[in-house]
Amino acid sequence: MNAAKRREIFARLQAANPHPTTELEYDTPFQLLIAVLLSAQATDKSVNIATRKFFPKYGTPQALLALGEEGLADYIKTIGLYRTKAKNAIATCRILIEQHGGEVPRTREALEALPGVGRKTANVVLNTAFGQPTMAVDTHIFRVSNRTGLAPGKNVLEVELKLEKFVPREYMQDAHHWLILQGRYICVARKPKCPQCGISDLCEFKDKTPA
Repeated sequence: MNAAKRREIFARLQAANPHPTTELEYDTPFQLLIAVLLSAQATDKSVNIATRKFFPKYGTPQALLALGEEGLADYIKTIGLYRTKAKNAIATCRILIEQHGGEVPRTREALEALPGVGRKTANVVLNTAFGQPTMAVDTHIFRVSNRTGLAPGKNVLEVELKLEKFVPREYMQDAHHWLILQGRYICVARKPKCPQCGISDLCEFKDKTPA
C-alpha cells in the first residue's frame, strides 16, 4: 500500500470520527490502567459494568489496596481470569504506592514492570492517559492492518512497528482508536461489513463482501 492511500484512509477515519477515544470508562490514569488490565480477553462493556461498582469507592491505589485481593475478586467475578487479574491489580497498587508515590508512571519500562501489564496495556495508558503517540495493537488492529494491507505483519509487534513507521504523524495520536473501532464494528472477523465501510475502495482485501 502506498503512502498516499494510507494518508487518505486516516483522513477519512478522522472525518468520520474527529475525536475517538477508548470505550473503557475511567476518570484518572490509575482507573484507566486498572480497566485495561481487566480488559484482557474480555469486552470493554463487561469491564465497565464491573468497574462502575467499585471505582466510585475504590478508585485510587490506596483504596483498592485496602479493599484487597478477595474484595476486588468479588467485584470482578463476571470477567474472565478474574482471580489472576485481582492478584495483579492489587500487586500493582502496592508497587504504585511504594515506588511511584501513588502515581501511574509515564514510561513504557515502568509500566511494563507492573504485574499483568504488557506492551499493549502500556501503550494504551501512554496514549490515552498521557497523550503519547503509541500504537496498542490488539486483535482488531492486527486484523485490520493485515486485511486492508495497511501494515501487514506476522505478529503484533511487527504490525505495531510498521504502523509507527507508516501512519502519518498528524494521525498517530488517534490512529489506534480509529483502527480498533474499525475492527470492532466494521472490519469484523467473520464477515467484514465492506458495503458499510468508508475506506472500502482504498482497502486491498481481495474477498470483499458484496452489497
